[in-house]
Amino acid sequence: MINSVGQEVDMLERHLHVLQMVVDNEPIGIVKMSNESGHAHHEIRYSLRILEEENLINPTQQGAVSTDQTPSFIENLDEQIDEMQARIAAMKPGE
Repeated sequence: MINSVGQEVDMLERHLHVLQMVVDNEPIGIVKMSNESGHAHHEIRYSLRILEEENLINPTQQGAVSTDQTPSFIENLDEQIDEMQARIAAMKPGE
């Protein structure tokens, strides 16, 4: 069970890294992201699909670009992560 959570955290970390690459380098394509990040093309493609479904990026002929929703998502990210950390800390036995 914990291993599954760890895998989800790894995937979330990759999605956020891909999003940051888009914000920093837009427009940016899969090949460049894969070469710069070390992630396989299919992993980048999957992260981009998830980010597109969340309306955080848009695909273009030149590569992925951020959307109007991206800045507010990034701005609120620290707070959301802090909330998750608090929830996880509350799960520890004996606390």
